[in-house]
Amino acid sequence: MAETAKYAAINGGNLFTDMKTQLSLPKTKRTVACAYGFVFIFIVVTTFLAFSPSPNSSSPWFTNIFSLSKEDVGTSYRSQFSSVFSNLFPRSSKNNFEQPHLDKKGLIVEKSENYTQNDDKGGVLENPFNSSSSVLSDKESSVVKNETFSEVFDDKVGILMGNQSVNQTFDDRDGIFKANQSSIEGSKSAAAVNQNKSRDFDDKVGIFKANQSTIEEKSAPKFSSKGKSANVEKKRDVDLVKSLLNCDFFDGNWVKDESYPLYKPGSCSLIDEQFNCFINDRPDSGYLKMKWKPNACSLPRLNATHMLELLRGKRLVFVGDSLNRNMWESLICILKNSVKNQKKVYEESGRHHFRTEAFYSFIFEDYKCRVEFFVSPFLVQQWEVADKKGGKKETLRLDLIGESADKYKDADILVFNTGHWWTHEKTSLGKDYYQEGNHVHNELNVLEAFRRALTTWGRWIDAHINPKKTFVLFRGYSASHFSGGQWNSGGACDSETEPIKNDTYLTPYPSKMKVLEDVFKGMKTQVSYLNITRMTDYRKDGHPSIYRKPNLTLKERRSQWRYQDCSHWCLPGVPDAWNELLYAELLVRLHQKHKRKSHR
Repeated sequence: MAETAKYAAINGGNLFTDMKTQLSLPKTKRTVACAYGFVFIFIVVTTFLAFSPSPNSSSPWFTNIFSLSKEDVGTSYRSQFSSVFSNLFPRSSKNNFEQPHLDKKGLIVEKSENYTQNDDKGGVLENPFNSSSSVLSDKESSVVKNETFSEVFDDKVGILMGNQSVNQTFDDRDGIFKANQSSIEGSKSAAAVNQNKSRDFDDKVGIFKANQSTIEEKSAPKFSSKGKSANVEKKRDVDLVKSLLNCDFFDGNWVKDESYPLYKPGSCSLIDEQFNCFINDRPDSGYLKMKWKPNACSLPRLNATHMLELLRGKRLVFVGDSLNRNMWESLICILKNSVKNQKKVYEESGRHHFRTEAFYSFIFEDYKCRVEFFVSPFLVQQWEVADKKGGKKETLRLDLIGESADKYKDADILVFNTGHWWTHEKTSLGKDYYQEGNHVHNELNVLEAFRRALTTWGRWIDAHINPKKTFVLFRGYSASHFSGGQWNSGGACDSETEPIKNDTYLTPYPSKMKVLEDVFKGMKTQVSYLNITRMTDYRKDGHPSIYRKPNLTLKERRSQWRYQDCSHWCLPGVPDAWNELLYAELLVRLHQKHKRKSHR
């Protein structure tokens, strides 16, 4: 009984209270053990996450903490916890990747293989070159190739972008190159991106650029400065093309420029001897150092390599009289001078002189393009009919296009001209010379004959030229400068060494060119008019005059030629500027073409 009383409850108990008393001590020990166990597991897991290596970077916790800059401290804690959270629960972040440093102006949609972005405000060359890029791992030095790394410059912010696995963004504000899906760190890590030349023709700029950059993380500040420089250059190019789009190329003046001419005098053996004033011992050189400067813009200097790229796989054809031959020879010399292997530039039939045949074609083999010249001084056919004495007399068929028309109708670029032969005696008098059908006019005013001939030309263009394929230009009348008489009556220009500087001495706009403009208005096909009449009128100093043959004394020169040449132009010289105008027209044309495509 005493033993029973020993374990009895003081206040009277029952079975429940007895069991509670017996279990209280073990329960306290289990709670303490669980608490210690949880703390131990938490420390182990945290330590594992902190020091375990990641395939793309160092520890997302400690590395990022110690690499924080002062500027990042206030904004980085969320990203640190996010990194740990993503390691604990990797599936939870799928498809939620952000691009925090993409400029709001230039938000870009990623595309897969071989995509090129043809934006209206920043169009690119029709066939830009894509190249693979590689990323070198800092720890394993392994190469990971992209499926296709296509580089496109956003017109507003100049962001460099890549496709698919390495989607890299250039921050417009601070020029820092960032990788979106993986951060590449370490002093020795580098990304070698696009070491091949990629050709990029900006829709608004129309300027050929070669991008040959090696991007290294350790030299990021250096890349940043280059990026800013490229952006400045791009903005300058954009402004240049904007000025071209709203500029009258033909309202301006000649200015001295010591960087001219476009090719070294005496370096081009293809120039007709009678145009090669430098080789023919012309004593002054000021005529070589002149550049045409429109009042409302600055023309881009003719980049021969870029122009050949524009002409790649195409035919550029000049059709007209010897003034167009002047322009054709100028362009051949400019383009040929830029080609490294001169043997790959040649006249199709092996000719080296260009005065006797009706057709010449220069081939630029590396570019698979042709630059050709067809002789057609009136653009309509020269003809013959029987006269009353049983012989034949020459006539001009105002109703028939020139004989060679079928040979050049499929060209990609056509540059026409006519004018000077309409000042000769037969054409200016117009007696028994102009023919339509079987009828030879007894007399017809030269201006009316010119109108009918150009109308025939215009109708042929509308009927046979596809404006979607062929760009048609017409170069206007080139001014002559015969002083003291006409070309056949003692007119001279050999004493001229300076351009006209006072506009009051310029001649009125030719009535034939007014007729030409009226013909343009009646055509369905749009024709680009190279109105060079005024710009050539200033250049009384630019003609060969008596310098048409080498190794002659002044007395021999004056007696050698019955007439001075004050119509054609020395080369290098004025026709080089015509080709710079042609180059600018091609840039504008390409811009308009890309703009139409982007609006479809």
